[in-house]
Formats: sequence, C-alpha cells, structure tokens
Amino acid sequence: MSSTLVDVRIVMQAALLCNASAIIVAHNHPSGNLKPSSSDIKMTSQIKEAAKILSLTLLDHVILTSDSYFSFADEGLM
Repeated sequence: MSSTLVDVRIVMQAALLCNASAIIVAHNHPSGNLKPSSSDIKMTSQIKEAAKILSLTLLDHVILTSDSYFSFADEGLM
C-alpha cells in the first residue's frame, strides 16, 4: 500500500471525544523517505483548519520512519 485516505471528520471526532484542547497527528512512511508528500501537506492544512473551527490547536504533524522523524512544527510548516 502506498497511500491511505484520512477522514478529517474522524480525526476531529476522536479529539472531541477525548475532550482534547490540542492534537498532534502522526503517521509513518515505511519507505524511509521523510519528505512530506503534497497529500501530507494538504492533510495537515485541512486538519489545522478543522481544529481551528472547533477551538482546538494542531500542535504538530509528525512523519515517522524506522530511524528518524520529520516534524512539521520543527520545520516551520505549521
């Protein structure tokens, strides 16, 4: 499998059910490539906007590989 769909509504539902005030999303790249895809960037933007509407804060989006990570916040992409 080389991609997957993320339903922003389900992400927001989980945050609301947990009474969260902020969220961090994370996913893996089994390929080992840490570079965010255009889909990763678009998904981050959609989640950030949805969180804002619900008075939540998206703190970070982290991409994980077997030996490293990429943080959107650390890279100034939030």
